[in-house]
Amino acid sequence: MPSPSLATPLSSLHRRLHLTALLAMSLAALAPAAQAQEGPQLNLQRVELTAGMHRIDAQVAAAPLERQIGLMNRPEMPQHEGMLFIFEQPSQQCFWMKNTLLPLTAAFVADDGTIVNLEDMKPQTLDSHCSKKPVRFVLEMNQGWFAKKGIKAGSRLGGAPFAKK
Repeated sequence: MPSPSLATPLSSLHRRLHLTALLAMSLAALAPAAQAQEGPQLNLQRVELTAGMHRIDAQVAAAPLERQIGLMNRPEMPQHEGMLFIFEQPSQQCFWMKNTLLPLTAAFVADDGTIVNLEDMKPQTLDSHCSKKPVRFVLEMNQGWFAKKGIKAGSRLGGAPFAKK
């Protein structure tokens, strides 16, 4: 049996190692949330879009990981900003709001910039919001932005992504 003087330092060391391991695991568990909030979005390309006389400064989510993260975990977004999701092929696009803190409106947009349909989306829900026909573009803006500007289905967006090739 170890002497009491040896047992105490080993127990203390064991406790410190255990606490260090718990701290490391806690930090590792927080890393995905921090990465989602501060990861690819900070370095996303931007594109200027127009909706009538209104200018939109849109971050572009074109890669699969960028589209997957989207606007998750962001506490706010300036009123004139949005996120343009670009897909390789037109198809029915469906979005949900898991881990998204902001109420948003999704504009499902045809290749020529025509808005096919608009869908208001509640934060932190798994409700599915889909395009009414196949599209390659989805523009997310703060909820109410399109309505305040009088922009509806059938309105047309302008900008480089919608230019005829």
